[in-house]
Amino acid sequence: MSEPMLKLISHPLCPFVQRSAIVLLEKGVAFERIQVDLATKPDWFLALSPTGKVPLLLVRRPDGTEVTIFESMVICEYLEESQSGAPMYSTDPLARARQRSWIEFAGSTLSDAWQFLHATDRLTAETRQAALRTKLERLESELGAGPYFDGFHFSMVDAVFAPIFRYFGMLDPALSGRVFHELPRVDAWRYALADRPSVIHAVGADYGSRLREYLQQQRSIHLD
Repeated sequence: MSEPMLKLISHPLCPFVQRSAIVLLEKGVAFERIQVDLATKPDWFLALSPTGKVPLLLVRRPDGTEVTIFESMVICEYLEESQSGAPMYSTDPLARARQRSWIEFAGSTLSDAWQFLHATDRLTAETRQAALRTKLERLESELGAGPYFDGFHFSMVDAVFAPIFRYFGMLDPALSGRVFHELPRVDAWRYALADRPSVIHAVGADYGSRLREYLQQQRSIHLD
């Protein structure tokens, strides 16, 4: 059997890696995943990554040479353009622009969620939760009947928000309940994403234990 044409250079907890993995799985593309310890980055990785970050996608040409693609959304866009499978963007230019706008919004939502999870004191946790709630309330007003962002069609917007919502599935349900209180559309959306096979398999089976261990090391108050 020939080697996979695609290799995804990853870290087990990286939400940006998850975006790329979800798209690969949605497209049904064979790929090899290579994990990197970002605390002690190997020389071969630094030689490939101009930013020193994951994900990287190594694409093997027919002549055997490899091209390195970096930045998660660049990888996702490449996969959308080069691979078969269900499209993850609308064919309508205006609808597609709307989807890309909300993908940009996911970046700041992820930042608020990450800072909330990292909070080491109550004041910081409350401040970051308030910022996150503001983002989630905007999403609540944008969502329709679901189950996904654009109804029954799983799109790129879903792929980028799924890693954010995954965090809260790993924490105390009482804590997640406060974050998503009185946001029924967002709450239903995150559960629908959690059940999607591509989202489930975008991380390893030990993701939950790894995340809890990491947050304990960071002295997050959410794991007291």
